[in-house]
Amino acid sequence: MSCPSTALPTKPFPRKLLIASNNPHKLAEFREILAGFPLALTSPHEEHLDIWPPETGATFAENAILKATTFARASGLVALADDSGLEVEALAGEPGILSARYSGVQGDHAANIGRLLSRLQGVPMEGRRARFYSVIAIATPAGQVHTCHGECSGYIAFEPRGSGGFGYDPVFFMPEFGMTMAELPSEVKNRVSHRGRAGKAARLVLQEIFYIGVQSEEA
Repeated sequence: MSCPSTALPTKPFPRKLLIASNNPHKLAEFREILAGFPLALTSPHEEHLDIWPPETGATFAENAILKATTFARASGLVALADDSGLEVEALAGEPGILSARYSGVQGDHAANIGRLLSRLQGVPMEGRRARFYSVIAIATPAGQVHTCHGECSGYIAFEPRGSGGFGYDPVFFMPEFGMTMAELPSEVKNRVSHRGRAGKAARLVLQEIFYIGVQSEEA
């Protein structure tokens, strides 16, 4: 994971962080990933922001930056956006940045999984290697942008298992646990997942942006 960073602001920001998503599952994960951090987390819905930039980027990083900068400008708050997806080796990296709409319908998890399993029909387990990849972008209203990356490896199971998580979690098998990501307790998933690993790095960036741990009369 990596977090390229620009210069720090001259004054600390108000300790409110906009998570640029209205996906309740993703919001819940970020609340757990950032648990114990002295920031008030908010969402576009809570801020009455009825906007959503089209994800026209060619990479996860481009889409994450696009969302973070759009919401930072619109809200006047520091904004955090994640763009993530599944890459399957046997499918030359598909579904990749199209992960959320692999079936042609945005956010239809069951249809996306169905298409994925159909594309892998007949492929043995050793040929079903895959990785989850996440890029978190953090943008300030002044235009500063920071990115953090995280990934985890596994295999695509032959059928869905587990009721936790969301997206492709029920078919993402992690050999070290003998479970799919959807079968893991949330506290374990959010420690070892692609988003959890990127989030761990993002905490360090947020600590700098908000001067957390730095003595300041204005903090």
